[in-house]
Amino acid sequence: MQLFKRIREVVKVLLVYDEEARVDLFEVFPAIKKFYSNRHNLFYLRTFGDISFGIIILMGLFGPQDHSRNVSLFLAWGVWWVSVVMSWFFLGKFWCGICPFPGVGRILQTLGLSLNREPPVFLTKYRASFALAFLAFIIWAESVTNMKNWPFGTALLLLSILLGASVMGALFRGQSWCRYLCPMGKIIGAAATLSMIELRPDLGKCKTCRSFSCKKGTANAAGCPVYLGTFNIRNNIDCLMCGRCLYLCEKDSPRLNLRNPFVELVINKGRYITCSYIIPFLIGSQLARFIQHSSSYGTVEQWFFGSNTLAFTMLLGLGFLFALLVIRIGAYLFNTTEDPLFGKFSPMVAVLVPLAFTGELAYRLDYFLANIGNVLPTFGRQFGFNLAHLHFSISAPAIYSICLALMCIGAVSSNYVLHLFNTRDFEGIISKSNYYGLHFLVLLVYAIYAVLV
Repeated sequence: MQLFKRIREVVKVLLVYDEEARVDLFEVFPAIKKFYSNRHNLFYLRTFGDISFGIIILMGLFGPQDHSRNVSLFLAWGVWWVSVVMSWFFLGKFWCGICPFPGVGRILQTLGLSLNREPPVFLTKYRASFALAFLAFIIWAESVTNMKNWPFGTALLLLSILLGASVMGALFRGQSWCRYLCPMGKIIGAAATLSMIELRPDLGKCKTCRSFSCKKGTANAAGCPVYLGTFNIRNNIDCLMCGRCLYLCEKDSPRLNLRNPFVELVINKGRYITCSYIIPFLIGSQLARFIQHSSSYGTVEQWFFGSNTLAFTMLLGLGFLFALLVIRIGAYLFNTTEDPLFGKFSPMVAVLVPLAFTGELAYRLDYFLANIGNVLPTFGRQFGFNLAHLHFSISAPAIYSICLALMCIGAVSSNYVLHLFNTRDFEGIISKSNYYGLHFLVLLVYAIYAVLV
């Protein structure tokens, strides 16, 4: 009976929008808290990730360069990318808590080989711009070099991210790369505003704290790697959900809450600059990548002297400008983007987050589904086994239907966020014609996705 009551409570929180409703997963499922509290568990997960990425990098650098004979490509672009994107909704930024890229930096800090300086002010001021530039380069390089079929290039990309995180770890304390510069972290943080879970403090307990060890650390353990501490967590954008604060906190403040996935979108209204930069670029880049994989891309290349590099670069820029235009029109239709107390915000960004999430999932899942049937034969060719008989394929119409259904869910979710805005924070502010216009913008973006995918 108690179990049924808990299940009903969980379902109600997930399906019924209530900004205050939460289920503390640490309380309902003590095993989760026990898992988090044991630092060895996260260490094992990070070690597994370190070893896995090390193998992928080594296979990319020294393995066969024929894409049909190197399984590292599918592990990187299929398994890893799809898993990361799926985690946005179910686990928030948990991936960042076990990410292998800061590993070398952590080792240098443990050995006392880091300068351990405070991150400079310009990093905090321009972090969104730097992260967006890195993200643009990664997506551009992935697309213009056909990196999904280039093992050496994929390994170099992973090494470059590892190098960036390691250099930052050698210069500054904590995980400054993760907080300020990591393009993956910024994507995950923006998308994690749609997550069904959150790590939050019990502020009543935090008020009685005088040590702030969750942020500063103790003599035996470093504090929050991204300089937050439990008491500073207000959203899912920066917190890595690494659980370090759980065993550092003397007041038992951290809570892992289950929530309605739209709560943070509605509360924050696209206020944070990370979302304002990342979401339009993510949508624009998805449109460019979908066009690149369409049958009409050859015609686009001809307009740019047959150059894939020029054609995709132009599409990437145009896609970003289109997404920014949609957001600007949306801001005009909302009729307000600033509040004396709340500050500036961009509600259209919040509305588009579900579409951006499902668009990226559809793009990555397309590659996964198209290539999963050849994984074992590829593994066999790479290591000298004949596994050709294990090959299977998923039809293109089936893949298209799955991707289209995912983006349809994204469009419905975006329209639902718009409905919540209209019936709550913006009730009486948005005229009926503007409200319909906002729905039209969402459906327009979805229609473009549906045509291009």
